[in-house]
Amino acid sequence: MIPKLSSRTAIARWARNLRRQGRQIVFTNGCFDLLHAGHVMYLEQAKKFGDILIVGLNSDRSTRKLKGRGRPINSEQDRARVLGALSCVDRVTVFPEETPLNLIKLIRPHVLVKGADWPLSSIAGYPEILSWSGRVKRIKLLKGRSTTAIIKKARAHKLL
Repeated sequence: MIPKLSSRTAIARWARNLRRQGRQIVFTNGCFDLLHAGHVMYLEQAKKFGDILIVGLNSDRSTRKLKGRGRPINSEQDRARVLGALSCVDRVTVFPEETPLNLIKLIRPHVLVKGADWPLSSIAGYPEILSWSGRVKRIKLLKGRSTTAIIKKARAHKLL
């Protein structure tokens, strides 16, 4: 069992209970393949927008579709375990689709967070969040930090 990992059904039920309690739910998503300082900073900042941070994690299959052959480096179970170890993350749930739209509709977060590199019009769930008076926040990314850059550097040094 992976601490903080919840099924789609369990996360939806938990989110309903949190809303009834008046808790502010923050949601973000990503592949989080090789967790690095940029990811940690991003997640810590996301948590500051509310009481509870739920992370939607792309499944292995959806990560492969988004990132290409050879990805993910780490399995969804391993990625979920590492994310769950962060104190700023309250729950992790894996989703198989290429976008988290269905998950966002289930959770109905108060705040949706994405990186500042995403234009608002490209953020999955943007219109839906606004329809229930939620907010979308974009966080500036830590320059020079990315899983792709780590992989390129490792390949250049023949580590991969």
